[in-house]
Amino acid sequence: MKLLLYTCMLQVCAVFAISRFAASPGNKPKFQTVANNYTFLVLADWGGIPIWPYFSPFQWAVANQMSNTASDHIAKFILALGDNFYEKGVTSVDDPRFNETYEDVFQWPSMQIPWYVVGGNHDHYGNISAQVAYTKVSQRWMFPDYYHSHTFEIPNFNRRLAIILVDTVILCGNTHDKTTGSDLPGPSSTTAAEEQWDWLEKQLEASKSADYLIVGGHFPVWSIAEHGPTKILVDRLLPLLEKYNVTAYFCGHDHNLQHIKQDNSTVEYFVIGSADIVEPSRRHADSIPPSWLKFMDDNVASLGGFARVTITNDNMFLTFMTGLYGKDVYTVKMNPRPKSLD
Repeated sequence: MKLLLYTCMLQVCAVFAISRFAASPGNKPKFQTVANNYTFLVLADWGGIPIWPYFSPFQWAVANQMSNTASDHIAKFILALGDNFYEKGVTSVDDPRFNETYEDVFQWPSMQIPWYVVGGNHDHYGNISAQVAYTKVSQRWMFPDYYHSHTFEIPNFNRRLAIILVDTVILCGNTHDKTTGSDLPGPSSTTAAEEQWDWLEKQLEASKSADYLIVGGHFPVWSIAEHGPTKILVDRLLPLLEKYNVTAYFCGHDHNLQHIKQDNSTVEYFVIGSADIVEPSRRHADSIPPSWLKFMDDNVASLGGFARVTITNDNMFLTFMTGLYGKDVYTVKMNPRPKSLD
């Protein structure tokens, strides 16, 4: 994102800055919710702007609607999949951006739930270790290491959810805004990358008993937007997702909402990268067969977007939602993994 874009946003941001503390979640009708359902939220590329007021209109709209959704659906946690602070991450654990772009924006009681965080390319431009260290400062910021995994028991339905979060910058190397996924330089440390690949396969192996298995990272495997597919992930991550029957891969990096599914594959690919800005690019539309693209929202008028994931007795549902009125725009149903994997 360019400084010119930030400047253009500034006047709109000022309006939000004046009205932000008067805004109230709950100004829209409540969703009809089954209390026993297990829900969490997902966002990426949500890192505000590096000048006052340090949040964008899209980020504020998304935060407001996420607070409504978290309240209405009793959300248990949030996945934050990188580019947490634009443009160059943070400088230290005391960087005011933690308050200006995070704490003061996602301020409502329904947002005071665990946030499981990984870094994106913009976070690696700064002091990524400071974001890890912030885990000891904030009660809700869960970023214990560059990559980490979590298992959640859902006793109401006797289900188990496993989530494995990877650092795609360590795996693929860092990028500039215009670098495509096929042009990434490769890892800056082959040793660190191979250690993470080894860790990932062990985590996948250990998660065979999970009813739903999600892998999340910043760079996409598949995308038709500005950055396109990430060749290193297509070559090395995709085979692991297939081998271990992963339910879905969540990511950001491209600033829109996408659902892609290969023919004859059970893995669902979701790009959820429009929590701070929407970019209407289909630069890599020819990188996948047309039948693989199931849905895309790159409409700037949507005021950004995020995802709601709900596990019921029988299935897991992912719903794309917009910053404008918190509208549901698309839903995918996913089945539990075969019990033969136990």
